[in-house]
Amino acid sequence: MGGESVGTETEEQPHGAAVVADGFGLKGPRGWAFRQVSFRAEPGALVAIEGPSGSGRTCLLLALTGRMKAKEGHAEVGGLPLPRRMAAVRRISALGQVPGVSELDPAFTVAEHLRERALLQRRYDGSVRALLRRPAERAATARARIEEAVAAAGLDLAALPKGERTSVRDLERLEALRLSIALALIARPRLLAVDDTDLKLSDADRAEAWALLRSLAAAGTTVLAVCSEAPEDALRITTLTGEAAPGAPGAPASDAETDTTQTGTTETAAAEPGAEERAEGRAPADTTTGVPDADRAAVGETAADDTTDATTEEGAADALAETGRA
Repeated sequence: MGGESVGTETEEQPHGAAVVADGFGLKGPRGWAFRQVSFRAEPGALVAIEGPSGSGRTCLLLALTGRMKAKEGHAEVGGLPLPRRMAAVRRISALGQVPGVSELDPAFTVAEHLRERALLQRRYDGSVRALLRRPAERAATARARIEEAVAAAGLDLAALPKGERTSVRDLERLEALRLSIALALIARPRLLAVDDTDLKLSDADRAEAWALLRSLAAAGTTVLAVCSEAPEDALRITTLTGEAAPGAPGAPASDAETDTTQTGTTETAAAEPGAEERAEGRAPADTTTGVPDADRAAVGETAADDTTDATTEEGAADALAETGRA
């Protein structure tokens, strides 16, 4: 499937991308971020990546969306092999909130974020025909994209303190999550990825967040969501620390035999207290790279035939197209 046909299909009708991993693993300078991850998710599935702090959840999310290069095993997203077709996978996937990679700017208003993302979407992914449309027609198309994404994310602009002029710093945690998802949906992705889905949410807000992700999956978009505790109806991908890897002395039995759970393992120093922060390289909102520190060399690396990511710098710039901060 060529890049043009993918763009056309995504433009006309959002549909989920199947995600398959077999022995998938990513290794950085400090060791394995995750390893031996195997699972299969059908198009339109809700996939919850859960595990303890430092178990490589965010790195797995970024690897499956073409933002990090795996070192062993293989995976496919929408039939596109990873890591060989990382750039193509990025074109059909979108990131919601991922700290240090795709963060909301607290000084921006909701409207400013939405307009900026619609403008970037038109610039980077628009067809030649779309670019030649009259300004009024392009503006109307952008407004329609924004309205569609906001509605799908369940973001009620009228209920915000200052409507669409509300600054991100004044948003409640759940509303900020909805905004980040709306921004990602402007691209009409086949695969949506969200980090820290249930972080700092009350039980009621957590239930609303999962209800939102279920609705997106039911509408056809495949959803990957990192969380501390997965809902029972999701396909659970559990990352484990090296000490708890299957086969290790005293390790728990793998739950990959259940219908809804697959298991990945990690062999990394990230199991140390505070190592996840070092491995995921939390960066301020105005950074231009947002590359997890322990795996910086993995971002932007591709096989020889993926020429759009020939260098680390170019790969990081491509990943930043998702945030509009390049």
